[in-house]
Amino acid sequence: MPERPFLDRIRVGSAPDSWGVWFPDDPQQVPWQRFLDEVAQAGYSWIELGPYGYLPTDPARLTDEIARRDLKVSAGTVFTGLHRGPSVWDATWEHVSQVAALTQAMGARHLVVIPSFWRDDKTAEILEPPELTGEQWAYLTKGMERLGHEVKEAYGLDIVVHPHADTHLDTEDHVEHFLDSTDSELVNLCLDTGHYAYCGGDSVKLIEAYGERIGYLHLKQADPEILADVVKNEIPFGPAVARGVMCEPPSGVPELEPVLIAAQRLGVELFAIVEQDMYPCEPDKPLPIAERTRKFLRSCGA
Repeated sequence: MPERPFLDRIRVGSAPDSWGVWFPDDPQQVPWQRFLDEVAQAGYSWIELGPYGYLPTDPARLTDEIARRDLKVSAGTVFTGLHRGPSVWDATWEHVSQVAALTQAMGARHLVVIPSFWRDDKTAEILEPPELTGEQWAYLTKGMERLGHEVKEAYGLDIVVHPHADTHLDTEDHVEHFLDSTDSELVNLCLDTGHYAYCGGDSVKLIEAYGERIGYLHLKQADPEILADVVKNEIPFGPAVARGVMCEPPSGVPELEPVLIAAQRLGVELFAIVEQDMYPCEPDKPLPIAERTRKFLRSCGA
């Protein structure tokens, strides 16, 4: 048997998402102190900030809390609706600035940017048409380029745009169109393997075709049987997650080892942050899954 590769350019971490955290404050979510305790206990040293306001937003306090647990921050996360045009810029920048400032203060280098949902992830209400017009695509791509420039200038962070189910940036065609329409000096991609599979994409193929645009990874798998039913019945993402569409590795798709090997071959250092969407979930469920997932990733060479 060939030896497993040593994935020395892949830095593995986890995120509040893997503890069922989707919102800054929600009674169904575990307290932030428990998340920090358990993510460290599971063997991870890197975390993301999650939704702004879930973890403490005072930089001094958060620095103390993560240092006491030997943790470090890889990125912050924001949602944006830049496809709506210049009228949303000021409100967008106000929110982005809050998150970017905290991310910078934590010593991280990346800001994960997720386009806004066209249907509500909690209520499944249809908010907008699922397809953008040509004008909206131009607003989205130019807006992301402007955001990448401004965030880099003001905070020294690189933005990585995250294709996501039930947003306008989801399928292979949409992702490739977005990459072909944006400047790699300003905008790159956070490839979420589970969301890309959920929307019919092939992560390894994308890495091989657009390797220079892959700036960050989220490791996630989808349960193929549940996903088939979700697609067949057009089930919104929130209810699909409640059904368990995102599952514990290695039982889903895509296979993560080939993804990690393809990423290693790019020859650059990449974060690979585990995210298993589980909102809502029982408070005792995430830790055992996180420990098993870390063990599995070590078996892959990460």
